[in-house]
Amino acid sequence: MPQNIEQAVRSKYGSVASSGLSSEQKGVHAVAEAFGYTPEELASIPAEANMGLSCGNPTATAHLRAGEVVVDLGCGGGLDVFLAAAKVGPTGKAIGIDMTPEMLELARSNAAKGANGRRFTNVEFHQARIDKLPLSDASVDCVISNCVINLAPDKPAVFREIARILKPGGRLAASDIALKKPLPAEISQDIMAYVGCIAGAIAIEDYRNQLIEAGFSAVQVIDSGADLNSYAKIENQSGCCSPPSSELPSSGLPIAPTSCCSSQGVDDDLHGRLADLLKRYDVNAYAASVKVYALKLAAPQRNEKSR
Repeated sequence: MPQNIEQAVRSKYGSVASSGLSSEQKGVHAVAEAFGYTPEELASIPAEANMGLSCGNPTATAHLRAGEVVVDLGCGGGLDVFLAAAKVGPTGKAIGIDMTPEMLELARSNAAKGANGRRFTNVEFHQARIDKLPLSDASVDCVISNCVINLAPDKPAVFREIARILKPGGRLAASDIALKKPLPAEISQDIMAYVGCIAGAIAIEDYRNQLIEAGFSAVQVIDSGADLNSYAKIENQSGCCSPPSSELPSSGLPIAPTSCCSSQGVDDDLHGRLADLLKRYDVNAYAASVKVYALKLAAPQRNEKSR
């Protein structure tokens, strides 16, 4: 990952981890519901695990079963890890991967605190980049991810790592942002639009082809039809928040909850620059929230007659 991009991602998502955004705030809760989480699911996990950063609900399409090992790439505060942990049960395990120390600290705190009197004992968290996973070959049944793969500059390397850690016949179920058509240069070349999950996105067809090249079959990359303007619901939720309604970009680009933050609070210069840049574009015309599903090819059968 180029150093300037990695530093920007770490910094901005680190700020989000300490922003105080949670399901207890109406806008954050509404964003999660807009992208597929049920009120019951949100009530079953620590409120701080949801910071309104999702673009889908990968646990809804992962078909998780009791006893499985599932890995969440870019786990943040643990939202999908905790939901996955409930599905795989005490005989299974849910593993979160994130490169941001503040997010991992929050996730571990959430796991210890639990929800509704229940602690999460079948979870673990590791600090790593998603293109260099600290996991053994063929050790995982399912990989999930939520609006994070678009942040990786070397996506083919991420897909190869996913294929490496999956067991033969294992599966990928991800929610992500992909492009329906090329972005205007003004957005595609802006690093904060990259951090905001849009400038690093690739075309839907490229996403599909890169998964196939990494060794996956039954690949599906489907536009969910979700309205990316839903991110505009996170407004004035904390010291680190979306732009005021009078300045909110008409695009509703999902950069607001992650990019207006700094360790001191709202970065007014960055906020103004992004608002001016993005209010001229309708992000739904260029990008889509996609559901990604793929199977790792099983090991080829040896032909006894050919020996």
